[in-house]
Amino acid sequence: MSETVGKGRVLIVEDEAKIVELLRLYLERDGYQVSAAADGPQALALAEKEKPDLVLLDLNLPGMDGLEVCRRLRARGPVPIIMLTARGEEVDRVVGLELGADDYVSKPFSPREVVARVRAVLRRSAPSPPQERRRFGPLEMDLARHEVTVDGQPVALTATEFRLLETMSAEPGRVFTRSQLLDRVWGEVFEGYERTIDSHIKNLRRKIEPQPQSPRFVHTVFGVGYKFQDSGTAGKG
Repeated sequence: MSETVGKGRVLIVEDEAKIVELLRLYLERDGYQVSAAADGPQALALAEKEKPDLVLLDLNLPGMDGLEVCRRLRARGPVPIIMLTARGEEVDRVVGLELGADDYVSKPFSPREVVARVRAVLRRSAPSPPQERRRFGPLEMDLARHEVTVDGQPVALTATEFRLLETMSAEPGRVFTRSQLLDRVWGEVFEGYERTIDSHIKNLRRKIEPQPQSPRFVHTVFGVGYKFQDSGTAGKG
């Protein structure tokens, strides 16, 4: 299947065979290599063996649930994760995002939307071209290496968190709406997903802010969105 070589490997973790085959069809048609696991232990074993570029993870799995799989995958490294959730699982979606998942898609979904999400997440997780380091007080970004340190200590950001920080810090003081951040980070705006940004901002603050409840860097502009601005000390957020 030479047409699938070179675009990346996607691991589908889903126990419904029809969904797996539908996603496999669309992903392979778009040029991805695809493998699949029907439960958590199999998914973890395949992820260790194959080192996928992205994981599509159903939250409602038999035995070990998707949140636990997400937690264990994230503990191993920064592989991008898109959660597949049933409507009404808002609490699980929030927990999954807090565990470090990059995005989610609600069932029933369009397979074309899933492929678009895969493209967007992989695009923003790709290393930036060699450019520059950015430094704001104790916070330093190495764009070429996708690395962030605070007070010289490395901070493990997901691809989405890094892209948000990179986008906002490129224009300190500029206010970005949630839709603008979705467009910059995902490459397009998916209706109804604007509030996903809030979960990622919360995680980002938890990792880079000296006092997440009183942010120094990532500030809320109420009724509008967010801006990056080094206030010098913990400030209003």
